[in-house]
Amino acid sequence: MADILVVGSANADLVVEVDTRPGAGETVLGSDLRTLSGGKGANQAVAAAKLGASVSLLAAVGADAHGRFLLSELDSAGVNIAAVRESDRPTGVALITVTEDGENSIVVAPGANSALSVADVDAQAAEIGAAKVLLGSAEVPARVLEHAVDLAVSAGVRPVLNLAPATALSGPTLAALDPLVVNEHEAAWLLSRHTGADLSADPEELAKGLGRLGVRSLVITLGARGALIAEGGRCREIPAPPVRAVDTTGAGDAFCGALAVRLAAGATLADAAAYAVRVAAISVTRPGAQSSYPRAEELS
Repeated sequence: MADILVVGSANADLVVEVDTRPGAGETVLGSDLRTLSGGKGANQAVAAAKLGASVSLLAAVGADAHGRFLLSELDSAGVNIAAVRESDRPTGVALITVTEDGENSIVVAPGANSALSVADVDAQAAEIGAAKVLLGSAEVPARVLEHAVDLAVSAGVRPVLNLAPATALSGPTLAALDPLVVNEHEAAWLLSRHTGADLSADPEELAKGLGRLGVRSLVITLGARGALIAEGGRCREIPAPPVRAVDTTGAGDAFCGALAVRLAAGATLADAAAYAVRVAAISVTRPGAQSSYPRAEELS
């Protein structure tokens, strides 16, 4: 049984470095193609495992070369892959372009990730109940995430959800999350969907608005600026250390994996977020997603 049970996607990341990202109708030349292990669920699981946590991943991959590659990479990183099932759909793929300043554009073909089901969650009910933290992300069907959160809450397990990409969830699910993790764009989308308000991207105003929706606790990631946490009606900014970004791919997943590690160890949300900000900052100084994630000894 693992301390952290991650529910989410597993993708093959097909990465090309470019000078500028192409506009509509434009073709640009890039670097040689790199195939890396990715997907938000897999990334978060690897980030947590590299920091020393015991982690299981509930996900789906295809019966293809990309799927075999992902399983091998996850296993090598120390993630328990017993709950990763094989689908008759192709393994998910993320098409990623990265510019010299480290910024990226990503298109995801979900494939097998869309085949993950409520029945798959039920099959792991004992694993969920034995965990300290359930960590989910939104590249799998919303009904799967909501059911996993329900099981976690029933078992007294702390549910943490990274609502990326922005996805509609029920009010009871949002209210159960501790915390909900979003970036500024996802926070604004979620608030607009539930209230119709077209707010500016001021993080504190977004946090207050989401608090009025009943969100129990919240983390808004702010990229190079760090993160803002909100709980008990109070907001606090957690600054990030200054670094030179090489590749921001998977930085948010590094943050979430690290956050779950510290929460599973009993840290406060503020302390967990401060730790996660440091992990994410290290990750952007290196190319790739999972390959950029630090080990625990690098944080000492």
